[in-house]
Amino acid sequence: MTARTSGAHRVVILVYDGVKLLDVAGPAEVFAEANRLGADYRIMLVSPTGEDVTSTTGITMSVQGDAASAGDPDTFLVSGGDIYPRAAVPADLVQAARDLAEHAGRVGSICTGAFILGAAGLLDGKRATTHWKVAHELAARHRTTAVEPDAIHVRDGRTYSSAGVSAGIDLALALVEEDHGPDLTRQVARLMVVYMQRAGGQSQFSAPLQGQPPRTPALRRVADLVTAEPAGDYSVAELAKHLNLSPRHLTRLFHDELSTTPARYVESIRLDLAKAVLDQGHTATRAAALAGFPSYESLRRVFAREMSMSPAAYQRRFGTTHRAHPE
Repeated sequence: MTARTSGAHRVVILVYDGVKLLDVAGPAEVFAEANRLGADYRIMLVSPTGEDVTSTTGITMSVQGDAASAGDPDTFLVSGGDIYPRAAVPADLVQAARDLAEHAGRVGSICTGAFILGAAGLLDGKRATTHWKVAHELAARHRTTAVEPDAIHVRDGRTYSSAGVSAGIDLALALVEEDHGPDLTRQVARLMVVYMQRAGGQSQFSAPLQGQPPRTPALRRVADLVTAEPAGDYSVAELAKHLNLSPRHLTRLFHDELSTTPARYVESIRLDLAKAVLDQGHTATRAAALAGFPSYESLRRVFAREMSMSPAAYQRRFGTTHRAHPE
């Protein structure tokens, strides 16, 4: 089933105690702005019990009923919160998601709402995304789901998912474009002063040096070595010597736990270090040197490949508002 492109389009958003306010308000505002330009979205908030809910900000949100009262939504979205990456999703919330998805034209999650879709079995065998900080947890809980940690939003058939918080706006814009085309959607984006489609993926927003540490002690030791002396020699042979392992065994550890090579892992740590230096306001050349890259050009190539932008573009978005000390 696909969403209708004419007539009233019913958008049902599932909320619950502890929901993120912006995960609800962001997409809702996109649909409301589209209505000002000729669309006809009818937005309905529901909770598992039909009772009003309290968001993470402490603001109470009024709902129009429970899942059973929502009828057949054209679009069903479930918003995220801080709770369910850390805890099991309760049975009533799982059932509400299943009931709404069964009758919906399309199904989507905002941020950690993906954990609710996952618990309901709605991401089984599908591609999906969520907030970069908990993407590893979503993948661990749902082994058949192909989690894309760098995506802003993902579509797999009639199922959609989006990254953290403000990415709900990106997803809602994509849904409006499906329904009404790029011209109306572009006007919505301009009215809201947001990008219609922002450049790069979630990696540009992830906090440097806060990735999930490897479980294997030998791999954690590699991270410690590179962080302590970024410019060192970290060929497979040298790393193997440090760890008293054979190069073959070390390579297999990286493949089995992290699905990468030793060289790419070292490069990822250096990239995080370079991002941290850029965040402090230093030049890209200085960042390359401090992070262990042989040259600015090598840093630029890694930024282009991994983040779809240059170091300078990254710094314009995320650098400090204060100048670094002269170098």
